[in-house]
Amino acid sequence: MRSRLPIRISGAALVLGVLANCSGSQNVLAPASDDARLIALLTYWLFGVAVIVFFVTIALLLLGLLLSRGGKERPISFRASTALVVTGGVVAPIFAIIALTLSGVMIGDETEGPRGEAGPRIEVVGRLWWWEFRYLDEAGEVVAVTANELHLPVGKRARLELISDNVIHSFWVPNLQGKTDLIPGTHNELYAEPAVPGVWRGQCAEFCGIQHALMGFVVVAEPEPDYQAWLAAEAEDAATTEGPGFDVFMKYGCGDCHTIRGTEAQGEEGPDLTHLASRRTLAAATLPNTRGNLGGWITSTHSVKPGALMPETAPEAAELQLLLDFLESLE
Repeated sequence: MRSRLPIRISGAALVLGVLANCSGSQNVLAPASDDARLIALLTYWLFGVAVIVFFVTIALLLLGLLLSRGGKERPISFRASTALVVTGGVVAPIFAIIALTLSGVMIGDETEGPRGEAGPRIEVVGRLWWWEFRYLDEAGEVVAVTANELHLPVGKRARLELISDNVIHSFWVPNLQGKTDLIPGTHNELYAEPAVPGVWRGQCAEFCGIQHALMGFVVVAEPEPDYQAWLAAEAEDAATTEGPGFDVFMKYGCGDCHTIRGTEAQGEEGPDLTHLASRRTLAAATLPNTRGNLGGWITSTHSVKPGALMPETAPEAAELQLLLDFLESLE
């Protein structure tokens, strides 16, 4: 029985990850930007070519069966067979390859680069196994930091600078843009320009370790005034006072890994918790952000995400409630 426990725990975690999809759409065929519409168009084009190839193949198979029906040989002329082979085996594949390659290159050129009105500049940092988003001002200084929740203004072309200091990750929001890798030692860029307000789910699309499958995030697109109001609030220090809950937070070493701006908690290994209570999800979009899930995540971390680098914490019941009160005040 014991040997099956990790399997059951992993299965439960995956189910939780699937349920977390409720936090937003994740569908390449439901584009919410011009970039995603072009990618969806290429998808339909690829599917259409595949359908044509399928039916042509079936037609040739049926033709072969008809020619050999009844055991009688019905040879076709050398000219006809040669034309069939050259057309179906050489000309058609070359035409399809050239057409698909050109389409892919053209769409790639259209989805890359700063088109439209310039938007925010954001550093996207791939961690093990969560996402950090650093919002930069015109001078390149960090003005706000969030974890696992990316906010973008509608109609503005955000410049995302992709960084990893550990392994290769891949940033992918199917509804907004194609995927781009985060490669240690390499500076990659991606542009995102949501056309409508909405909430979508993104994920790591490159195997990066034991918790790759549960390394998700949420993207929130909102009108420019709402985005600017959110960013101004996010740039502020924590709207809370240090008290019994914060004492519990520091007692169990949480401040060694997490930052809460405006307090002595200045850890850098884990997500910034300054405005934790305002986020939609926990544990890299694995759980909805509720009091019960927050308590479960703190005390049973590895039941939710086996292999996560965050250690499980076991405060007394009264201390846990004080800690949750404090964390829920971080809006």
